[in-house]
Amino acid sequence: MEPTAILQPVIVLGLWTGVMMLWMYATRIPAVGNADIPDDQMGHPVGMQLLPSEVRRIADNYNHLFEQPTLFYAVAITIAVLGHGDATAVTCAWTFVILRVVHSLVQSTVNVVLLRFSIFVLSWVVLLIMMVREALVIF
Repeated sequence: MEPTAILQPVIVLGLWTGVMMLWMYATRIPAVGNADIPDDQMGHPVGMQLLPSEVRRIADNYNHLFEQPTLFYAVAITIAVLGHGDATAVTCAWTFVILRVVHSLVQSTVNVVLLRFSIFVLSWVVLLIMMVREALVIF
């Protein structure tokens, strides 16, 4: 297996975060223009709560991509640097990225919370597998 194969899902998730940023601004800028947000609340969480739910969900998901995935980035890069990127690690990394993309799409569109939570938990299971496997190798 190519040693950098585990870095491909890292880059894809980073690119997906960029897609979510563009989607967020494509919906947020017009919504802010149409909302009656007082100047002193513009850019403040209270003011952003005045935006429609479908706009806030996209922004919430963008923020979520800087939470759990940051641990994924650290683990995947550690695996790559140490040369431990076997087929299982790479499969887990791609599975994590796919689950996070699906999570983004669910949250930003239909926002079925039970479905979204289930995807979130599955992504945690995959990430835990990656971490435990790497811990067993380095400790």
